Amino acid sequence: MQRIRLRYTKRGRLRFTSHRDFQRAFERALRRAEVPMAYSAGFTPHPKVSYANAAPTGTGSEAEYLEIALTEPRDPERLRVLLDESMPAGLDIVEAVEARTSGLADRLTASVWELRLDGVAPEDARRAVDAFEAAETVEVQRRMKNGVRTFDARSAVASLETVEEDAGTDSSPADRPTDRPCAILRLVVRHVTPAVRPDDVLSGLRAVADLAPPVPVAVTRLAQGLFDEETGTVTDPLAPDREAAATAPHTAAATAAATAPA
Repeated sequence: MQRIRLRYTKRGRLRFTSHRDFQRAFERALRRAEVPMAYSAGFTPHPKVSYANAAPTGTGSEAEYLEIALTEPRDPERLRVLLDESMPAGLDIVEAVEARTSGLADRLTASVWELRLDGVAPEDARRAVDAFEAAETVEVQRRMKNGVRTFDARSAVASLETVEEDAGTDSSPADRPTDRPCAILRLVVRHVTPAVRPDDVLSGLRAVADLAPPVPVAVTRLAQGLFDEETGTVTDPLAPDREAAATAPHTAAATAAATAPA
């Protein structure tokens, strides 16, 4: 059995698709691309697809991950192209590697988010960020399955800063719905329990600095991976698989590429 790890995006209007919607679209793409999927056992077999830490509905993302299991070896890049062609525009399969290491989900310990606050002056955003960073705790509330829960949104935030409009545009392919001048925040948050989401940080900014954007905030996940405590950066979770492939080039995937029909 071969395992392939994929990175995909949610862009434009497709940011409003739920995780269940994506699952249905992806399973249709697997059938269209004639991927030799491995299936679970039992009375209702399902294709072996493992999803990791999906972004909330309504947020864009450049860094969603999943893993599939195949019964026959395939070249990861050719497989990526076939799947991408079978997906709706906006749900794009942008990277594929053969799984050479274990624990992909364990390497997703933090996310980098971009928050676009249309109608908020950058100087007001900077004052709110300074107040948030200076606070030891910032309690927020969120309705959960068992009712409203109060928790600290500050401790999970590794960094929060304002970035310039042109800097944000040049540094990432994040989804941006308008070209209006606005405040842009860059947020690095650790994956903890309960999960601290970008909207929780926005609630915290409202609590500490009365920052309330006049229109809904456009949120995009730029990256997720292992958080490096020394540098404060989030590393690429697929890098270990690429490195392992580079040291062992004679693989099932290479065999598949050589024997696959043109």
